Formats: sequence, structure tokens, C-alpha cells
Amino acid sequence: MAEDDNGSPPREELPIIYRDEYIVVVDKPSGLLVHRSEVDRHETRFAIQILRDQIGQWVWPAHRLDRGTSGVLLFALSQEIAGQLGRQFEAGNVEKRYLAVVRGIPPATGSIDHPLTRQRERHEFVGEQSSHEAQSALTHYRRIAEIELPFAVDRYPTSRYALLELDPQTGRKHQLRRHLKHIAHPIIGDATHGKGIHNRFFAEHFSCPRMLLACTQLAFNHPVDARRMQIKAPVSGEFAATLAQLGWTAPAQ
Repeated sequence: MAEDDNGSPPREELPIIYRDEYIVVVDKPSGLLVHRSEVDRHETRFAIQILRDQIGQWVWPAHRLDRGTSGVLLFALSQEIAGQLGRQFEAGNVEKRYLAVVRGIPPATGSIDHPLTRQRERHEFVGEQSSHEAQSALTHYRRIAEIELPFAVDRYPTSRYALLELDPQTGRKHQLRRHLKHIAHPIIGDATHGKGIHNRFFAEHFSCPRMLLACTQLAFNHPVDARRMQIKAPVSGEFAATLAQLGWTAPAQ
């Protein structure tokens, strides 16, 4: 946080990974909403507002990360650039890579090809037809590390967990969280799609109450000169500390 000259409370700032006159990329912390939401009306902190105040100009998010997800978040510095970036996301020209800690040990590699119904926002009409239509959704994953701990967290005498690298091919809402739940390997710390007993174990045993999901890499074409951009953000904070306690090393980005 930056301290104001007038002695007022320090102004919150976001770590900027890359910036030019057209785009800015930040490393969003877990627990921060990207923008104002009807679902979380009581919240007063938003990445858009923090970044706008930080750099002194308007910003437009090119995509979004869930509140609990940390990592690479791309903003445009004009509506025109935001539209160009949005079209890249829609066309599937943006590569996204995530890291997640999950319950259980899935196969070494795999693909989750499971359509997802569109999740309705609270402000939408209940009778809206599109909210019930399943959309194609595909996620590739690779297991990086695994561990079996001598703790009876659930009904077994030991508990097993794994570190996965995730490569979503589509961008459905909560896709990674819902896909991993679908294959019975939910993300640790996911209060909606995970399992509370394992979430509490990590919060108490590893001092890590956050959701263990982070966007570590984003690749896209620069909206002006079309050069391929590859922006990376290694996990940090509680996520990195938890990996260290498990004896795991995140893959080099």
C-alpha cells in the first residue's frame, strides 16, 4: 500500500506485472472482487477501483477471475482495446494456465469434457431460458505433485491431495471449480464446490483459508501490434507457503 502525503490511511495498490499505453496487467490477490457485483453488495473493494485510483485513469477488465482466485488479470485502458481483447477471449485465442491444489489424486494427465449450464446472476430473471442451456466446456489438466498425509480428515485414516496445472480451453463461469468437482477432485478452499472438512483442515493445519486456485499465465496477442504476449505470475503468499509446507515446488513459469 502507498502512504498518502497528508497522513491519511495508506492507499491500497495492486502489483503491476506489465503496463504500456494500451493495457495493464496486475497480480490480483485472493479475496478481491474484480468489479462491483449484485451478489456481494456489501463489498467496498474492487480491483477496477483500486487500479483506477492507483494509475489515475479508467480501466476496463478484459476477463475476470473469481473472488477467491488470484493471479494474472488483464485490463484495457480504453473501451476499444477492451473490445479487441474480448474478441480474442471469445475466439479462443487466449491461453490460460492455472495451478490448483485438489482433494485426492487424479490421473497423471486428463481432460474434462463436461458441458456446464450457464449460472444465473441474482439480478437476472428466474424464467430466463439461456440460464438452463448447457454450454460446451473443456479443461485439460496435468498432475504435478501428490501427497498422502497421516491425518484422518474424512472417513479414511489418511488424506491425499494433489497439485494440478490446469489448461481451460473454454471460459465458462466457475469452469475449473465445477469441472474438478465433477471428477470428484474439488479445489481446496472452494466453499461452493469443494468439501468443507478439507477446507477447514487446510485453514487450521496450514494456516491457509483461501481457495488454492491461481492464474499463473496468460498469453494473448497485443491489441495494437499483434505480438504474442505471455504474462506470468508465480503463486505467492499463503498459496506459496502451503506448497512449501507440503514439500511441493510450483513448475517454472
